Amino acid sequence: MSLKEKAAGLIKKYKHAWVFGYILIYMPWFLYLEKHVTSNYHVIHIAIDDKIPFVEYFIVPYLLWFVFIAATFLYFFFTDVEGFYRLAKLMFTGMTIFLIISTLIPNGVNLRPVYFPRDNIFTDLVKALYRADTPTNVLPSLHVFNSISACIAICDSAALRKHKIISWSAYVLAGLIILATMFLKQHSVIDVMAGGLMAYALFQFVYEPNKKKAPKTAEQKIASWGR
Repeated sequence: MSLKEKAAGLIKKYKHAWVFGYILIYMPWFLYLEKHVTSNYHVIHIAIDDKIPFVEYFIVPYLLWFVFIAATFLYFFFTDVEGFYRLAKLMFTGMTIFLIISTLIPNGVNLRPVYFPRDNIFTDLVKALYRADTPTNVLPSLHVFNSISACIAICDSAALRKHKIISWSAYVLAGLIILATMFLKQHSVIDVMAGGLMAYALFQFVYEPNKKKAPKTAEQKIASWGR
């Protein structure tokens, strides 16, 4: 097989890679918001936010979010095309809604500590995070939404459900990531709740219809056996 034929075969096999073109829409829009939403934004805050302590150690799961989301996408990309499309539809729809909300209702938080209670490598990482990421465009939390979306895809996968250690490790990591958004003072509890509600609402449109089809298929098979 020639190199040209191999390349054509790979393109045909992984033609669903076109979905990643969404990044060409998301990133310019997000970076524009990050640059221009710097003042005169709605401050997201609830009383319980002030009760949550700053814990720098949560920077570890917070940063692992990037690995978690990338690994989940790549797994479905290479092993389950239908699952990949459902995951992309769920995540990219939510991310677009996030961009629209941030554009129409500029928002942010004023929760970050001025002084850190401890000085260690974890606080250094948090300081680096604060420098790279503005405290704006926070509602709903994409860390929360995307983490829950990844868990939905994993739970929906028959192949991954067989590997309890992998699936439950993903659920635990997602839980720690969600907690990290609050303990690192990156998000208000309101942002977290909004991210969870958006994941639940979009789940009804992306995943639930497929589940409702399954019993009908089974009933049809039973009916055919009785003929």
